[in-house]
Amino acid sequence: MSDLTGSTGQVIHYKPPGPVGKAFILSDAFVAGIRGPVGSGKSVCCVMKLVRNLQKQKRQRDGWIRRRTAIIRNTYAELRTTTIKTWHQWIPQSYGTYRDTSPPTHHIVDAAQKIDWEVIFIALDRPDDVRKLLSLELSDAWINEAREVPKAVLDGLSGRVSRYPRREEGGCTDPQILMDTNPPDSDHWWYRMAEEPSQEDLETNAELEAQLRDLGSLRPDQSLFAWFAQPGGRAPNAENTQNLDPGYYLKASAGKKPEWIKVYVDGQYGFVMDGKVVYPEYSDTLHCRPFNANPRLLLHIGMDFGLTPAAVFAQRMPNGQWRKRSEVVTDRAGVIRFAGLIKKHLAEQYSNFKIGSITGDPSGNAAQGGDEEERNTFQLLEAHGVKAVPAYTNSPTLRIEAARDPMTRLIDGEPGMLVHPDCSVLRKGYMGGYHYKRMQIGGAEKYRDVPDKNMYSHVCDADQYLMIGAGEGKAIVKREPVANRPSFAITDYNTDF
Repeated sequence: MSDLTGSTGQVIHYKPPGPVGKAFILSDAFVAGIRGPVGSGKSVCCVMKLVRNLQKQKRQRDGWIRRRTAIIRNTYAELRTTTIKTWHQWIPQSYGTYRDTSPPTHHIVDAAQKIDWEVIFIALDRPDDVRKLLSLELSDAWINEAREVPKAVLDGLSGRVSRYPRREEGGCTDPQILMDTNPPDSDHWWYRMAEEPSQEDLETNAELEAQLRDLGSLRPDQSLFAWFAQPGGRAPNAENTQNLDPGYYLKASAGKKPEWIKVYVDGQYGFVMDGKVVYPEYSDTLHCRPFNANPRLLLHIGMDFGLTPAAVFAQRMPNGQWRKRSEVVTDRAGVIRFAGLIKKHLAEQYSNFKIGSITGDPSGNAAQGGDEEERNTFQLLEAHGVKAVPAYTNSPTLRIEAARDPMTRLIDGEPGMLVHPDCSVLRKGYMGGYHYKRMQIGGAEKYRDVPDKNMYSHVCDADQYLMIGAGEGKAIVKREPVANRPSFAITDYNTDF
């Protein structure tokens, strides 16, 4: 590849990891994604692709090259320890000005070459940063480890890139969203888009491409989407092996389960329980089986909000057993659309049922902007036919215990909690998709204090709010002796119990 040279003498010499990585870097598709095993050089490919985009950018009317890039990771800890470190291996902090603020920003202004490149690093676990991301005017964006990021982010970015520089100043050359990932589960949005797009999606994309070419927004050789899959690490044509120690993948496989090796070494789609599971008591063979909801019993609903809202629908049997019957899981939905999905689901599956409780994330009390004025989530839900209340606590410990406690009990020879096979995302969350992230601290392996935010955490949070709203949290606090209770802030509780 060509070099990036600045007034400081900074030169990047880089060789792609293999033919797939090279094809990805050279792709001008509006959305380009690369999937591969660990160690395959995917992240560095993305850095170099951003460099190439800068090199392609046409100069503005004043003779300067301008670009604004967003680099996105699921959490700030991962952004800082992985993504930003990879970036600075190739684009040092000394080249331009790097500020470790919120969000971190690397601003490269090179007067000799007339380059002005602003790179903004954004983590999705900081709500203020997410709001900033969805309001930015960008040239391009990189979603790092896309399997951990909701599709809502990709959807939102599609309307943000190509907006900088503005057309009256000279415009953006080849705006782009690029993504890299280790292989996700076959239920993931990446798999659906890359491997099994519906006929409707194919026809819609073909029609959009034709219209964009007519408008001059896509060249004849450009596509809307391009997906690249690197060979597995043990394949004879594995990529980036020239930069790995001999036996790298053999060592990586040591002590690992076959599913882990399938995903991280062989680069195939699969479900891996990575980290420390939140619900080790859950057994899919014990706790999962088909059953019918009972219209004579109350229906309880839990909801989580944010970019990818989710809901869980459950009943408590007369003997105290909990039955989680269905779920609503979204890729992207605003409050009003989410209310419509809830109402539709209730009409289709629970038309004759009485509602016992509808409980949501108490952070939904924060005001929401938009055309509906500054009303909070619960007010918007009620205005559109779904009357929910905020959970009285947002203590992660109590919420988790409220969902876990029934899993640990046997009632009349049956588990205290059953989940229907229809709850596919909730089940995978129980099995380990919802987990505490592993960390390396001073050579020791430790785990984060709160569960990782990913595609399974939203429905698991909704499940916890359901249980809190139905009284399980208060029942735990009342039942346990004081000496055995976890410590909770007194402000987590209201005083009417």
